[in-house]
Amino acid sequence: METPQLLECLAADSTRLRQLATRDRSAPVPSCPQWTIDDLVRHVGEVYLHKTECMRQQRFPQPWPPDLSGEDSLDLFDRSYAALTKEFAERHPGALAATWYEPEQTVGFWIRRMAQETVMHRVDVELAVDGSPSEIPEELAVDGIDEVLERFLAYGSHRWTEDFAPSLPARDQPPVLVATDGYGWLVRATPDGAAIDIATPRADAKASVCGDPVPLLLWLWRRGDGDVETDGDQGLIDGLRALLRDATQ
Repeated sequence: METPQLLECLAADSTRLRQLATRDRSAPVPSCPQWTIDDLVRHVGEVYLHKTECMRQQRFPQPWPPDLSGEDSLDLFDRSYAALTKEFAERHPGALAATWYEPEQTVGFWIRRMAQETVMHRVDVELAVDGSPSEIPEELAVDGIDEVLERFLAYGSHRWTEDFAPSLPARDQPPVLVATDGYGWLVRATPDGAAIDIATPRADAKASVCGDPVPLLLWLWRRGDGDVETDGDQGLIDGLRALLRDATQ
């Protein structure tokens, strides 16, 4: 997905998140059971501020986080969003920035990550306020599916294997096909982490999770189970879900 589109999505989703948050910041967030909407807004503001400093300092800021307890959550959100988008506007997507994904130390990584972070937390607020999410562009959803599988699951499970250890199998498992319109990924759980291979949407597998891009993205991020079709070995699907829980918690 191209940078201008990602920035447009970031702008639209941050605006909607903020608008909905003003209705009742004390409301619980069902998809984040320990949080109220106020907690979620503060979290997003802190995330924006952290990524801004990753670009400004060219390293992960330490110590972190600063004491922001005296600042209203919406004020923090507004200030942090303004700082983040200012940095994005002043830097080329290929410019250097400190990220947790070693192969991609660029501003572009954070543009994509913040667009995906924001749409998912916009969904969280919608689930808290309206009970269901509004539309997500299909191109953003496909991009998000690829990100969570390739970066959070595959890279994360090899980079921080200890965090995934309880969910990793004792031996290599057959792959699970994750597929949507025109796109497929074969996800194989191994003792050392998850391996991802690009595949056709009809690739052979003993288990599959298939659906349109938006419901599939929400399933992968544990924001819903509707309109996703699972088939085959349920144990393999449960194993994938456990690894995704470790990747996205």
